[in-house]
Amino acid sequence: MKKQAAKTRSKEGKKPEIPVVDVYSLSGKKVDKFKLSPDVFSAEVRKALLHQVVVMHNANQRQGTASTKTRAHVRGGGKKPWRQKGTGRARAGSIRSPLWRGGGVVFGPHPREFGFSMPKKMKRLALISSLSAKTNDKEIMLLEKDLELAQPRTKDVAKILTALKLYNKRTLLLYPKRNENLIRSCRNIKKLTVRLYDDFNTYDVLSNSMVLFSRETHDSIVKRLKKK
Repeated sequence: MKKQAAKTRSKEGKKPEIPVVDVYSLSGKKVDKFKLSPDVFSAEVRKALLHQVVVMHNANQRQGTASTKTRAHVRGGGKKPWRQKGTGRARAGSIRSPLWRGGGVVFGPHPREFGFSMPKKMKRLALISSLSAKTNDKEIMLLEKDLELAQPRTKDVAKILTALKLYNKRTLLLYPKRNENLIRSCRNIKKLTVRLYDDFNTYDVLSNSMVLFSRETHDSIVKRLKKK
């Protein structure tokens, strides 16, 4: 028991390793290496928490507008189809019975709210877990600098993605401050998701193959997710 307790303490006290990733220029060349924040990009990957957050995201996307009519809502059926006895047929009180074609629906769906929420702390830990999982899988790429566009031009962004070998690959591009030219340039490129550093979530990270951002954006992400 004492040995197990000692092992547990050593694991808990062990500091996370500092992950190092390559830094690329906009022309697709390796120019440097960069140390990511271990608190955000080398934390424990909590798979159960990631599952909860993805389920929450999908549930919140549901419209919940499916609706069916019960026999109370179907038009007609006020008159008894035939007399109760003497016809040789089964008893019937309304042509809008669920047993009849054109009748009401039993236990059918009705408009409802499927969405639910989670504590902010759980969302933050899930986002850190997703980024750490991407780091472990070597699916994070750093840019030397952010994309600077004088005017909206999809061709320029496509050229950069091609140089980085990310064109036509599910990619999440994060940027540090709102850039309307960048947003308008990226919205016509398939499989490219663009998010502000404080506006992306766990589902955005997990649903893309690569996460792309600059060193400046890295600092903004760490500042957002740093423990208060």
